[in-house]
Amino acid sequence: MSLSKQLLILISVLFLLIFGGNFAVSLDKIRGYLQVESRIHAQDTATSLGLSLSPYMTNPRDPILATMIQAIYDMGYYKEIRLTDVEGRTLVQLNDSQIFEEVPRWFIHWLPMETATATSEISSGWNITGSVQVTSHPGYAYLKLYQQMLDALYYSLAALALSVLLLFLLLRFTLRPLKTIDRQAQAIAAGSFARIATLPWTTEVRNVARSMNQMSGKIEGVIGHLNQRLDALGQRLRLDELTGLYKKTNFETDMERLFGGEEGYVVSIGIDAFAELARDLGETATDALLRHLAEALVQCATAEQPEARGYRFHGAEFALVLPGLSAVRVEPFARALQEALRDVGERHGRADIAHVGIAPLNPLGAPTGILAAAQDACQQARLIGANSYVIRQGYEEGRSREQWHALVFDLIDQRRYQISYIDQVEDLRHGGLLMEEAFTQVFDETGTPLPIAAFVSMAERFDRIADLDRGVTERVVERLVAERVSHGVEINLAMATLRSLDFRAWLNDFLHRHPAQAGQLIFSITAYGVAKDPALFQDFIRFAHGLGARVLLKRYEPQFVSVEAVKTMRPDFIRLARDLTAGISSDESKRTLVEAIRQVGDLLDIIIVAENVQSRSDLEIVREIGLPGASH
Repeated sequence: MSLSKQLLILISVLFLLIFGGNFAVSLDKIRGYLQVESRIHAQDTATSLGLSLSPYMTNPRDPILATMIQAIYDMGYYKEIRLTDVEGRTLVQLNDSQIFEEVPRWFIHWLPMETATATSEISSGWNITGSVQVTSHPGYAYLKLYQQMLDALYYSLAALALSVLLLFLLLRFTLRPLKTIDRQAQAIAAGSFARIATLPWTTEVRNVARSMNQMSGKIEGVIGHLNQRLDALGQRLRLDELTGLYKKTNFETDMERLFGGEEGYVVSIGIDAFAELARDLGETATDALLRHLAEALVQCATAEQPEARGYRFHGAEFALVLPGLSAVRVEPFARALQEALRDVGERHGRADIAHVGIAPLNPLGAPTGILAAAQDACQQARLIGANSYVIRQGYEEGRSREQWHALVFDLIDQRRYQISYIDQVEDLRHGGLLMEEAFTQVFDETGTPLPIAAFVSMAERFDRIADLDRGVTERVVERLVAERVSHGVEINLAMATLRSLDFRAWLNDFLHRHPAQAGQLIFSITAYGVAKDPALFQDFIRFAHGLGARVLLKRYEPQFVSVEAVKTMRPDFIRLARDLTAGISSDESKRTLVEAIRQVGDLLDIIIVAENVQSRSDLEIVREIGLPGASH
C-alpha cells in the first residue's frame, strides 16, 4: 500500500474517531436538553391549565372544562391530559398514541427518552377541588433529536469528503518527490542510473534525493569501470600479444556462429621449418617476420571479404575465416594470398616462407573437422612448391537434402530423440545441485548417433526447430513431475524458436497448466546467438518472467555481449564460456576478468556460473572468486 493511501486511511480513521466521540456527546447533551425542556413545558402547561380551570371546578359537569382541556390538547404536544376531582375520579381524559413514522424504531431503541409528566392541583377559594395531570408527547422530542442527528451527520460527511479531497491533493503534491525517488530506485535496480534534476523542497526528502543521486552516480561509475576492465581484459585474452590476431578459442567460437549453411572458406597457413627460421633470424627478427606475416594475411583477406578474421594458433600456425567467400572467388584469393606470402618472404630474405590450405565451410560438420580439412590441404601444399596452396573443392555431405528432410521430420514428429541430463552445476555456496542441462541426442535409422549441431542446423533450415524445442520442454516437465525434481533444469533454445509466435502461445498455455514447474525451467540461449538479435532476447526474457520461468545466457564472453547490453537485458543466469575458467589458476588475466564479471553479476542480481571446470585447482579459484555455481 502506498504511503499516500496509508496517510489518507490514518487521517480518515482519526477523523471518524473524533467525529464519533463528538457526535455521541452532542446527541446525549441534546437529548438531556430536550428532556429538561419537556418537563418544564409539561409543568408550565399543568400550572396554567389548573389556574384556568379553577373557576369552573365548582360544577364538575360544566362542559367548559372539557372545552378548555381540548383546546390545550389540540396543540399536539401532549400525550395525555387528565382532569380528576378531589376524590380522584376522572372528569376529563384525553390521550394520543400517535407514532412518528419519520423516526426509525432503532433510533428510539438506542436513544430512549423519559416521558415528562407534571401535575397541578386546582383549588376554589381555600378548598382543593381537583387536579390536572399533563404528560408530554415524546415523539416530538425524538423527531427533533433525529433531525439534529441527520443535520450533524450530513455536515460531518461533507466535511470529511472535503477534508479527504484537500488532504489527497496536499499529499499528492507533498509525496510527489517520494514517487520520483521510487522510480529512480527502480531504474537503478533495472540498470539505468537516472538522476533527479529538481530536488524536493522538503528538507528530509531533499537529503534522500541528493543521496540517491550520489549513489546512482557511484554505481554507474563502478559498472562503467568494470565494463572498461572487462573490455581490456577481454582484448588481452582474445588477441595474440605479438601479432594482434585472434587466438584459437575465438576461432572455434566464430566457427559455431557460422553454422547454418553460410557459404565461405577456412584457410590454414603454416610456416615451414619455424624452429630453424627462429634460430637463424633471432628473436627480434622472428617477431618482426610474424608481425609482417599477420598484417599481410589480414590485408589480403579483408580486401576480398571485409568480414574476414585472422587467427594465430601456435608459433607457426595461422588461420583465416572468410564468411561469404564464393567458390568463384576462392582461386583468385588464393593467388593473391600466395603473392602476399612471396612479398613477406622477399622482405626477410626467404624464398619459401609458408604454405596454404583452403577448405569450404561445411554446415553439417564440426568446426574441428573443417579446420582439419584445411590443415590437411596445407600439408598437401608443402609437396607442390614454394608458397603454394591447395584448395579442397567440396565436402562429403553424406545425405541428400531430401534424406535430411525425411529424417528430421520423422525424428521430431515421432519424438525419436533422447534427453540426457549433463553439466550438473554445483551450488558452491550452500551445497547441493543448482541446475543441470537437458541435452538432446538423436540417432539415424541404424541407431548411429547424429551430430547434434548438424541436426539442429537442418531442423532450423526446415523450420522445425521450434517443434523440437517444444517436445524437449514437455519431456523435461514430465520428468520434473514424475521424479519430483527440486533443482532447475536448463533447456537450450534456438533464436528461431524465440521468434516463433506459435511456440510462445503454446508455452504460455503449457506453463499455466504447470505453474509449479515453471520456476524450475531455465531457458538457455548462447551468447553468440543473442549478439545477432539482442532485442529479441530481451523481449523473450520479459515473456519468460511473465510465466514464472527463468533465462540463462550461455557461453558468455564480453566480446559477444557487452556489460551495457547485459545491464539492459537482465537475464537470471550467465554461464561463462569454458575457456574463461580453463587454466584460471595459472592465468591472472582470466582471474581478473572473471572477478570483474562476478562483480557485475552482484550489482545486477545475476547469478554467474562456470562451465565444465576441469582441474581441482581451477575449481578452488572459482570458489575463491565467489561464483555461486560451477559444473565440473
